[in-house]
Order: sequence, then C-alpha cells, then structure tokens
Amino acid sequence: MMIAVLSLLAALAGGTVTGVVQDASGAVVPGASITARAADGERRAVSGADGRFTIDTSDSGDVTLVVLARGFARKEQTVSARESNIAVVLDPAELREDVTVTASRTEQRLGNVPASVNVLRTEDIRNSPAVVVDDVLRQVPTFSLFRRTSSLSSHPTAQGVSLRGIGPSGVSRTLVLFDGVPFNDPFGGWVYWTRVPMEDAERIEVVDSSTASLYGNYAMGGVISINTMRAMRRTIEFKPQYGNNSSPKLDLFGSDVWGKVSLTADGSFFKTDGFPVVIANERGRVDNNANVDFQNVNVKAEFSPAPNVNAHIRAGHFRENRDNGKASTIDGTEEANSTRWTSVSGGVRIVLRDQSDLQATLYSDFETFRSNFLAVPAATPPRSIGRMTLNQRVPTTGVGGMAQWSKPASGGKQFFQVGTDWHWVDGDSNEDALDPIRGQNVTLQRVSGGSQRSVGVFVQDMIQPTADFTATLSARVDHWSNYDAHNLETNIPSGTPTATNFPNLPGRDDTVVSPRAAAIYHITDRVSVWGDIGSGFRAPTLNELYRQFRVGTVLTLANNQLAPERLVGGEAGVNIEAAKDLTLRLTWYDNRMTNPVASITILTQGANVTQQRQNVGKTQIQGFQTDAEYRIGRVWRVSGGYLYNHATVEEFAANPALVGNYLPQVPKNRGSFRVSYVDPKIATVVFGFQGIGRQFDDDQNVRTVPGETSPGLPEYGTAELTIARNITPNIDVYFGAQNIFNQEYIVGTLPTTIGSPRLVNAGLRIRFSGR
Repeated sequence: MMIAVLSLLAALAGGTVTGVVQDASGAVVPGASITARAADGERRAVSGADGRFTIDTSDSGDVTLVVLARGFARKEQTVSARESNIAVVLDPAELREDVTVTASRTEQRLGNVPASVNVLRTEDIRNSPAVVVDDVLRQVPTFSLFRRTSSLSSHPTAQGVSLRGIGPSGVSRTLVLFDGVPFNDPFGGWVYWTRVPMEDAERIEVVDSSTASLYGNYAMGGVISINTMRAMRRTIEFKPQYGNNSSPKLDLFGSDVWGKVSLTADGSFFKTDGFPVVIANERGRVDNNANVDFQNVNVKAEFSPAPNVNAHIRAGHFRENRDNGKASTIDGTEEANSTRWTSVSGGVRIVLRDQSDLQATLYSDFETFRSNFLAVPAATPPRSIGRMTLNQRVPTTGVGGMAQWSKPASGGKQFFQVGTDWHWVDGDSNEDALDPIRGQNVTLQRVSGGSQRSVGVFVQDMIQPTADFTATLSARVDHWSNYDAHNLETNIPSGTPTATNFPNLPGRDDTVVSPRAAAIYHITDRVSVWGDIGSGFRAPTLNELYRQFRVGTVLTLANNQLAPERLVGGEAGVNIEAAKDLTLRLTWYDNRMTNPVASITILTQGANVTQQRQNVGKTQIQGFQTDAEYRIGRVWRVSGGYLYNHATVEEFAANPALVGNYLPQVPKNRGSFRVSYVDPKIATVVFGFQGIGRQFDDDQNVRTVPGETSPGLPEYGTAELTIARNITPNIDVYFGAQNIFNQEYIVGTLPTTIGSPRLVNAGLRIRFSGR
C-alpha cells in the first residue's frame, strides 16, 4: 500500500517509468542495473526476477535510461518520464563493451576498469572440452594451480589457485567467489573445482591484480568470480556425456519464473576409472589409477517483493571421493580422501529512496574432509612396498557475511562505496598416526586446530572529473585473530600425553591496512592507459597452522607461529582497440611479498625429505603479460595471451642460501592460443593450445627429473579440440578432446608424477524451453 501511495505522489510531480529488460531472444534479464538520467538528477533501479523495473522521477520531460548487465553491451535509451511497459533489449557485449562487477564490486564497463581483467563468457565455457572448470580456466595464461595438472587427478589440498605465480602452494593466494560468496575451503584455502556446476556457469571474471583493498583476505593475489545462469521461463537442460577411462558425466540445469519469483536448480554427476599418475619407469606395486567420483546439487530461489528489491537464497550439497593413485601393499588400503560439504547462503539488494544501493549477504559452510597417507619406504625394486602412516578427519564450520552501500554523486561523476564483511571458521585435524611396520595399528592420536575470526571495513571512491579520466581510491582495514588453538597428542595404547602435547597453543592477532589507488585515461576512443598501486595481506589458514601431510617421501609439518603474508604491488597497462573487433592489451606488473608462507626443507635423509611451513622473508614477482582478441565476421574468433614471470626469493635470514632462487611451481613462460568457428547452421569447431615453460619443484632449485640434465620440471605444450553440431532445434551433439596428442608432461618429483593423458568425451546437450 505504501509503495503504491509513493508511486502516485511521484507520478503527480513527475512520472513513473516502468519496463522490462530482455535479451535479443526475448528472455528476461534479471539483476540488470538501470539508471534514469533526467534534468533533476539520477534515479536507479535493479530489474527483478521477471526482468521488470520501476523508476519514479520528478521530471516530466524525457529520461535517458542507462542499462548495464554482465554479458551485454551498455544500452542507452531515451523515453518519456511517464512511459510504461518499455522493452529494453540488450545486445551481446562486443569485447571492451562487456560489463564486469568483480574489479570494483559494482557494474562497470570493462574498457573503463583500471586493472587486468579477463572474462570467460558462456561460449568459452560451453565450447571447452573440459569436464571441470579449472581446465576451462587454463585458457587464461595468468591462471595456475599449485600442481600443473587437472583437478581430475590432483589431491584437493593441491588445488590452490595462484594468479601470476604469487606464492603458489596448496593454499590459494586468490579469492574465488561463487555468485559473490567466498568459495575457498574455509579450513585450508584451496578450491574444490569439482564443486562448480559447468552447465550453470554463465561467466567467469578473473582479476589478476591485488584487490585486497575491497575483498581482504585471499584477494591479495586477485579474484576469480564465477557467476551462474539467470533463471529462464520453463527451461530444462541436460548434458549426458561419456569419455575414455570409463568416465560418464551428467550435467543438469532447470529454471522457471513465476512473476516476481524464480527458481534455478543444477546438478553435476561424474565418475572415472582414472589413470596412473606416476611415470611408467618408476611405477611399482603401490601404484594404480588416480580417480574421482563426485556429485554436486544446488538450488537457488529469487524473489522481488517490490520494485527495486531483490532477495535470494541458495542451498547446495557436494560429495567427492578420490583414490590418489596408490595403495598399501600390506592390506590393499587405498590412499584416498573424501569430502562432504553443505552450504547455505542468502542475500538482498535494495535500491533505497535516495537512489543509493544496499547489498547484504550471509553464508555458512559445514564440511568434513577425510584423508589418509601412504609412506613408500626405500626398497628393491623401488615402490614395491607401501604402508599407511596417517588417517585424518577434518570437520570444519564456517559462517560469514557481507554488507555494502553505494551511491552516485556529483551528477554521476562520482561513485562512493562503503562496506564490511566478516568470517568465522572453526576446525580440527583429528589424526591417527599408524605404526611404522605395517601401518595398521594406531600408535598416536592427535587433535590439532582452533578458531579464526576476521572482520574488515572498506571504502572506495571512483571519481570521473572528465569523460576521459577516472580515478579510483580505496582502502580497507582488517583485523583477524586465531584463538582456542591446541595440539593434543596421546600415545596409544598407554594413553599418556606426548612431549608435544599442548592443550593451549598461543593465539595470534593482527590488524592490516590495505590501500589502493588506480586510474585510467582514454587517450582516444581506441587507446587507453591505466595503472594502479596497492597492498594486501593473507592470514595463514588453520590448515597451515595446525595440519601436517605427506606426499610420497616428502613430509610437510604445520607451524602454529606463522605470521600473515603482506604484499605491495602495482601494474601499468595499455588497451588498444585497433579495430572494432580487435583488442590488444599489454600489462607490466611488479609485486613484492613479505613473509610469504612456503614449504622449507629442514631435513633430508636419503630419499626422505621433511619440510615445514615457514615465512620466507621477501619475494619478488614481476613480469609482463599480453592479451589479444580478434573477431572476424560473425563466426570466427581468435584469441591468445602470453605471460612472462620472474619470481625469486629476495631475502630469507633463516636460510640465506635460498636468496636468488626461483619460486617453485612458477614457470617463467606461459601462453595460450585459441581459434573458434561458430555457425549454428553449420557447426562449432574450437581448437586451443597451451604452453608451459620449465619450472622448479623445490625451494632449493635442485630436484631433477630422471633423464633430464637441468633441474626442474621440463616445459610442455598440450592441445584441445571441440566439435559440436546442432541436429534439431533442441539437441546438439558434441565431441571434445583434451591433450589430443597424448603429451606426457611432468608435474612433480619424488616420485616423478605426470599430468592428464588424452581425455576424450562425446555426448548430447538437450534443451527445452517455453514462454
């Protein structure tokens, strides 16, 4: 009733503009940002679940609507202040006209962002032969996991993401968001890429530079934002496929819209017999296939109870079981891990009466991770004996939230934001250490863990004094603390505490300020230059502080005295639109890290190596990257990128011998190339290539792969191919192949492990929709 009265009063003074935002096919576009510009100022709205919007204005003349939505070009449309039922039809974005949200936490045209941002659109995701999203992301040269292999075969704790090689490890130096909610594992910081629903992923935005001034922890090295499909009227899609290595996969997506309410649901189900991960000439009795079996289900509901109000809630459940490619020769127990994860989140976005924008989100995670570890002692022949050494169970609970308020000012020449977020995590690594003879009897029980709490406040001001120049100033203050820390160790069967039993480990807290300044200047309509400088931080995870693990003959110990990592860095770039459909970008960057956490060798006994997580003084990561994209007519698209990365240890008082060494897992050279032909009347054909240069596998830069004369992991290149054809209006048939030349490439030492072989899959994409 109140809303109706307010609308009536606004209409008497001026007018009310109502309408719907659609794409070229007539499908509604929810969540679009609409700004109405009139003589008396600006009014804002957000399209609801049904794509509709309402804007009251006190001006009785013409109003210019400016509409921004991700995946679409910016649209301006002039209408009467009293016009109703307007249809605003958005066109697909053309390169720099695309709209991104991640870099500035608000809608902004990609060509106006003073940062290195890559966007993988729906066609990039769907035209990839990959069955997991990290293999799709390898199209972006700045992207890499800790181990240079797919999540199909790597342990979850080795799936931390690093952009531009900033301190690669199992823990991410990059924040991953899923529809705006943190997606990193709350205990360890790594990422379960198998949790991402491929058919529901609409676009992925990758911000390569530090964005800690807006997002805080984990965003020290950048942000990857995964955005899901908008709800469509009476739509069902399913994608059954089958691949070699006995690998069936089924992806499902469904949605519907009922006026102000919409619902989407998705599911992913995959299983494979896997493949060996130890090189053939080192493979022994302990080795078999690494494989994975996962199921992922999500449901999301949206509700627009009033104009300019949108609320949503999402719930999901994820199950994953992995065998890690080896088993005990004593009792046949597989080295394996499993994860059960339930997540719930919800949020609201409101355009207030003063035309400011308020957004708030709450989320929670309930996860249990189980893993065991196998020791492979020296034997003749090698790898002929394996025994279990440790069983782990890690229950984790995480709760967090975010709120931000933003408002345009100065007639649209200034945009101000302020916000806060918080996160609380509690977790324990419950461990059973097994006897050193047969690995079947528990000799020690350990419960190591604690709680971590963080809260941050940020402010950002984007100022556009002229049409060609935009400056961005932002800063954030974060406070984090670890508490209730403990390492409880009990000898079995005596029940006596060990010498390292500490019921109360010292806690730690810190306060960090993360400022950033950035600017972009459009020299011409086709050339712009930009740059930024800022700082960030990352607090050590509960995993780094309290959980130990083993990989082959390498044991890595926890360290409850780790300090937070700090980064100061900057970048500068030039964007060139050489023609309407050709863009080029060159970016230089320099990042200096203080106290980066790394695994440092503290003891070597033959083939057995003991490492501990330590703060390593200072490192420097600098280099340059190039990106290019060219669209030839309607059907051809060529894109590629190259990254040169020089990452070294600059200072380490505890071990000066490491100074000057290259950071492990960071190749100097990385590049990708992709060409696609897409014509719905004929076929879709996409060919891609990725090349990775030589990189070291250890902090001392000495490990050498058998048969190689130079230390490190050799360079390699792989190619992929996708072919698809529409056979009826509702059915596509497709074929995909990764590593099509079956290139064997090395991903680790001790033992020598290899990446994914040729992976081939074929199937159907079936879609039904109605109005």
